Amino acid sequence: MHMEEKDSTFDLTSGTEDDKMIPVLTSKKASELPVSEVAWILKADLQSGLDSAEVCHRRTNHGWNEFDINEDEPLWKKYISQFKNPLLMLLLASAVISILMHQFDDAVSITVAILIVVTVAFVQEYRSEKSLEELSKLVPPECHCIREGRMEHTLARELVPGDTVCLTVGDRVPADLRLFEAMDLSIDESSLTGETAPCSKLTAPQPSATNGDLTSRSNIAFMGTLVRCGKAKGIVIGTGENSEFGEVFKMMQAEEAPKTPLQKSMDILGKQLSLYSFGIIGIIMLVGWLQGKHILDMFTIGVSLAVAAIPEGLPIVVTVTLALGVMRMVKKRAIVKKLPIVETLGCCNVICSDKTGTLTKNEMTVTHIFTSDGIHVEVTGVGYNRFGEVIHDGDIIHGFCNPSITKVVEAGCVCNDAEIRNNILMGKPTEGALIALSMKMGLEGLRHDYIRKSEYPFSSEQKWMAVRCVHRTQQDKPEICFMKGAYEQVVRYCTTYNVKGQTLPLTLQQRELYHQETAYMGTAGLRVIALASGPELGQLTFLGLVGIIDPPRTGVKEAISALIQSGVAIKMITGDSQETAIAIASRLGFYSKGFQSLSGEDVDSLDIQQLSQMVSKVSVFYRASPRHKLKIVKSLQNIGAVVAMTGDGVNDAVALKAADIGVAMGKTGTDVCKEAADMILVEDDFHTIMSAIEEGKGIYNNIKNFVRFQLSTSIAALTLISLATLMNFPNPLNAMQILWINIIMDGPPAQSLGVEPVDKDVIRKPPRNLKDSILTKNLIIKILISSFIIVCGTLFVFWREVSF
Repeated sequence: MHMEEKDSTFDLTSGTEDDKMIPVLTSKKASELPVSEVAWILKADLQSGLDSAEVCHRRTNHGWNEFDINEDEPLWKKYISQFKNPLLMLLLASAVISILMHQFDDAVSITVAILIVVTVAFVQEYRSEKSLEELSKLVPPECHCIREGRMEHTLARELVPGDTVCLTVGDRVPADLRLFEAMDLSIDESSLTGETAPCSKLTAPQPSATNGDLTSRSNIAFMGTLVRCGKAKGIVIGTGENSEFGEVFKMMQAEEAPKTPLQKSMDILGKQLSLYSFGIIGIIMLVGWLQGKHILDMFTIGVSLAVAAIPEGLPIVVTVTLALGVMRMVKKRAIVKKLPIVETLGCCNVICSDKTGTLTKNEMTVTHIFTSDGIHVEVTGVGYNRFGEVIHDGDIIHGFCNPSITKVVEAGCVCNDAEIRNNILMGKPTEGALIALSMKMGLEGLRHDYIRKSEYPFSSEQKWMAVRCVHRTQQDKPEICFMKGAYEQVVRYCTTYNVKGQTLPLTLQQRELYHQETAYMGTAGLRVIALASGPELGQLTFLGLVGIIDPPRTGVKEAISALIQSGVAIKMITGDSQETAIAIASRLGFYSKGFQSLSGEDVDSLDIQQLSQMVSKVSVFYRASPRHKLKIVKSLQNIGAVVAMTGDGVNDAVALKAADIGVAMGKTGTDVCKEAADMILVEDDFHTIMSAIEEGKGIYNNIKNFVRFQLSTSIAALTLISLATLMNFPNPLNAMQILWINIIMDGPPAQSLGVEPVDKDVIRKPPRNLKDSILTKNLIIKILISSFIIVCGTLFVFWREVSF
């Protein structure tokens, strides 16, 4: 191997010649190479590990196994940056002019108003998310590592490329590892890849053609994933930002959260008011100069005009109204981390959702049983508990009332290593589903009726597991074998099939029937497990099939139906297979004939423009990675969509941050996911999103109402001073009086408009167009009419007072 080349094979860090000999292998390349070659490249001893001096040397080159968070901008800089607002710049200029003219009371009043607005904005920015810091929480603080021939309990941050790490059940993988020993190893990668089922791990090299995505690299254990079953040893190939986890980190670091529609609207409103204000102030000062008025007098009038033009109370009222909306959302079990997001929800017209843990519960559940004698059984309930029923022809099956169903359930719970304690699974999800099935029938005690004599563990090559047992009360009787696994493998060991407790020869016709049923259940997105029992492995009796799926959460279908009716499109983005993804989307009602699905590879093959042209027609994206999710969100934003992204895993974090609204699950969501999100659903209830959208639409209507109220006063004040100047009247209002009117007198009444209850029919209205300005034609007419009435009344009173 030519190690002097720097390409996608591995990265070589700069430094001395010795440093260059310890590269960072990518997980893709490491999975292709034999372990001996990986060890040679990394100059590692698999059995004895590295010595202390070598560890220190490598750490100098590769750094600590952690993520380097960019230093936060100092608080004073964040505070100063709030003054970039055009309205505030205009007010600030007015304050400076007031000081120069020795009008200190006006200067103090203006400055206080500025400080109130700036402080409110600063506090909200300070409370914004810190998602990059949270990534480190998924890296375990400690791990088992072999160094200098001894097993050590060391901090995960101290690992370097070439270290040997040992894994056992319950461990979180501390770095990217190339496995060289694996015994019945199964790792839950759902937080990284979105794949529901734990991945069985091997040690053999993989051809480059088969390891394109992360889920196919079966000899790599990825940082941050969880060991569900078995034990293993691996050599560290990537630490910190050089791990696959680090790729997510770098993508998040590069991604900036977009401005909300409300922020954009308020920015536009500020610029419009500033432009109009400067125009009017310029004209009035020119007229005054032509009338021969003193320049200092004109400056005084200019300050008053500037203050009059700006609705100083508007930012405060907007902030308080949004804060009240956030408080209402808390009562609906949703935590909104950024105030403007509440209103943004009212603009949302696309929801991109992860499948695992969001639309579904991430708890594998048996939903269908097909017995060897042709009985179809439906199973209700979700998750690892006894809540649910086993139903055949409308009748609830319980206990031993149906021998054929009982035999299937018995085989599933005896040939099983999982346990469920207090509704918490200890073991593989598929086995947990079979235990939960036995609990629903009241047969979970069957597994304790047998004493296990030997076991044939599951492997991804043989695709089955078997146990040899004797009955606890009949130990003098012959041993019995129970087997479960893929149908095509299990049926090879069967010679008979069960019919109501009797065994009949297994004919080709019966095999074809079972094959068709397996295929049918597979197309429905179910994971199919075949079960058998008998005296010997080659003399088993086929018992039946069970269909397992990670089913939709309760209430999700109804929420999606309501959202679609209100004009919100739903798109699923998952790491699962096409069959499983389409099956869930079809059940939930947002995928049917005419809709399209795209794979992660398809997304890769399209540029952003091509994807933007077709993304609106696609409802399901499968085998998608974090990179794909980000590209999909960007393509939707490219066509003007306001995108809400929901998720619960590390693989969702980048897209959550890039989306207009990031929504995380409160119970099942990872810390990274929650911190990257703008809103957290406390009860993981998708239905809450509908309530949030309803709240957002209502808040926008309220904002329009008090914008009308506040601008009516500001325009009236501006017009009043302008007319007084043109008519050569004395200045009717000074800056302090205008500020009192705008903030103290107008603030509370405007605030009352912001707390108006949300109209229940508002959810039926389509999402508002982002291009629509807050100042619509109808609103401007209403504001001008209100201002005209105020000006006429005030000018009349002022004229009367001046005249008399």
